[in-house]
Amino acid sequence: MLRMLVVDDEEEVRNAIGRRLRREGYEVATAESEAEAARKLSEAAQPYDVVVTDMVMESPQSGLNVLLQAVTGDIFTEVIVLTAYGNISNAVESMKRGAFDYLEKNVPGVDVYELLASKVRQAAARRTLSLQSLRKLEEFRQRAERS
Repeated sequence: MLRMLVVDDEEEVRNAIGRRLRREGYEVATAESEAEAARKLSEAAQPYDVVVTDMVMESPQSGLNVLLQAVTGDIFTEVIVLTAYGNISNAVESMKRGAFDYLEKNVPGVDVYELLASKVRQAAARRTLSLQSLRKLEEFRQRAERS
């Protein structure tokens, strides 16, 4: 089962995202702050497959800090940044730092939870493919060393 971490300082948003992802069949942990996310990321027995984080929590940089912690712990962890205060600068910075995607919470006419569920499926698939490729490379390297 794929493991997700949802980080948002708004309890209603955190719970709604968690419920939606659980319905998709994912194991979901939540964190209400950058500090709690850092603790969960560092203490996890296995890396999270996908992290969904709010951009602005304790500070305007909280989401970027969670992103950095997630990919530092496991380069293949996919991170989706959510924000109610979207701007091009934040989107570009998130993508430069390795985010899988950057989504705005409040887009008129868009069911953000459905869009997020779709993006999580895509991110999880990319992680799975990346890990499979890494395993194949390792197997190839080991065969080459034995030859």
